[in-house]
Amino acid sequence: MAAPLQLRLDVVSDVVCPWCYIGKRRLEGAIALTTHIDVSVQWRPFFLNPWIPREGIDRDAYLEAKFGSVDRYKGIASNVAAAAAEEGLEYNADRISRQPNTVDCHRLIYWAERIGQSGAMKQRLMELYFRDGADLTNSDVLVAAAAQCGLNADQVRQQLASDQDVDLISREAQTAADAGISGVPTFLLAGKYALSGAYPSEQLAKAIHHVATLDLQQAS
Repeated sequence: MAAPLQLRLDVVSDVVCPWCYIGKRRLEGAIALTTHIDVSVQWRPFFLNPWIPREGIDRDAYLEAKFGSVDRYKGIASNVAAAAAEEGLEYNADRISRQPNTVDCHRLIYWAERIGQSGAMKQRLMELYFRDGADLTNSDVLVAAAAQCGLNADQVRQQLASDQDVDLISREAQTAADAGISGVPTFLLAGKYALSGAYPSEQLAKAIHHVATLDLQQAS
């Protein structure tokens, strides 16, 4: 009997990156197209806006700093919303009033990984932000999201109030940046091959199959 195909897939992304939101859904589609491969997904942190302070900033101030004006972003937001809708996702840019620093979000995803819920945690945070316009600097919002993904609310509240794993997350994000990753999502296949961008599910599926097959051939 042939050995089953396996693939480790590290996804470097940020919860406030709209293309990461879309890319996650497309990745799920790709995995559905490659059921003959055991794909192990690991979510890795990236700071899309490392200059944002821990308390976050006003969304309009952020858009002015990054894009020059709020109006200039409206055209971009419209295109993103259309792409999200094609994947069955909602992107409601007009509901977002606060641009967060995402270190705490990445801490939640890391803690959720211990109970096998990192993907669910990431999805919940992105839905809260892009769909609902929730303030991801609000500890009550984060604690509620963590509880919905199976984490202990009281424990998470205490952890968020501390510096637990802040350095770890910051180091991982810096390692990605030092490796030359500047655009996300970036998909690292088998630790050897990188794809940067929210590729369509069919293209991702082909890459997953190709790398998993190649990896098996090289191992045999």
